[in-house]
Amino acid sequence: MSYGKIKAIDIQHFKLPLEANMGDALHGLHDHFELVTATVTMDNGQTGTGYTYTGGSGGSSITSLLKDDLVPALIGKELNSAEELTDFMNTKIHYVARGGIASFAISTIDIALWDVILRIDKKPLANVFGKGADKVRTYYGGIDLLFTLDELKANVQKQIKNGHTAIKIKLGKADEKEDLARVKAIRELIGPDAMFLVDANMVWSVEQAIRMAKAMEQYNITWLEEPTNPDDYDGYARIGQATTIPISMGENLHSVYEHTLGMEIGRVKEPIVDASNLCGITGCFRTAKVAEKYSLRVSTHGMQELHVNILGALENRAYLEFHSFPIYEYTINPIQVVDGYVATSKEIGVGVNFDWDKLAPFLV
Repeated sequence: MSYGKIKAIDIQHFKLPLEANMGDALHGLHDHFELVTATVTMDNGQTGTGYTYTGGSGGSSITSLLKDDLVPALIGKELNSAEELTDFMNTKIHYVARGGIASFAISTIDIALWDVILRIDKKPLANVFGKGADKVRTYYGGIDLLFTLDELKANVQKQIKNGHTAIKIKLGKADEKEDLARVKAIRELIGPDAMFLVDANMVWSVEQAIRMAKAMEQYNITWLEEPTNPDDYDGYARIGQATTIPISMGENLHSVYEHTLGMEIGRVKEPIVDASNLCGITGCFRTAKVAEKYSLRVSTHGMQELHVNILGALENRAYLEFHSFPIYEYTINPIQVVDGYVATSKEIGVGVNFDWDKLAPFLV
């Protein structure tokens, strides 16, 4: 079925403020994040909007790649499926930009194309494969390594009051004992059975990760995320074999191929997808299919206002990260956490409708 031909694509780049003191072991302090949007207009008048985000750098490069290379190549193209045009975009710039920034740029367009298709088909994203889930289990993902222990505990208590029943904290302090003290304190704070995840943001060696994982086994950890460099698939396998804690990664894998290696070679038990950097919704659905082969469920990183609907469509869904980059606050009818769950959108399209007036002051 043809959904029409692409008439125009409008690209916008925003820099949005963050609360003070957000930091992790690899990236340091975050004081802003970036949002890049793409609004596709078809020759039949239908529009759709997609987006990606960054931790504060790279937005200009993504915007340039979109405006200079992808948008001109797409104008006049017939839309039969998002997958077809996403494959076209990958082929178009494959030689100079496979993965990385290319995947961020392609994601922006892919999500917009899905929005167009779902609006024409009059379907919500969560129901794209039939009746999807009405709600998805979520956890709060704090960017909190720079917090003092007292600040960390206060933030966790705040998130529990906000409706969260599962918590993730950052690790990667210079002193391993300080990391372990933070884990112990938060486990005691939230109770022995609450879902509790930890994230080292890639900074440990394999040997250190094994040592830290063994030390944390007593704290009933749901998963240890990105303990070492995600390119070291053999290292991930070694870590996973050495501990009872499930190992997770995926936010820094920017192709289905890389995710496949993570599951096949790295033996990752908790794969994480991110539509902002995996060639959009298409990449997430394709990675979820790979995960099915290994009897694994997929979770998501960031973009909770979109990912709740992607996960809602999947049978092998796991958990929705409620990220500290508050993109959802710049949407109409922002999502809410209720007793540890977020409801999927019943609106046709991808379920993310930006408040452009609220975004306007931050346009680059």
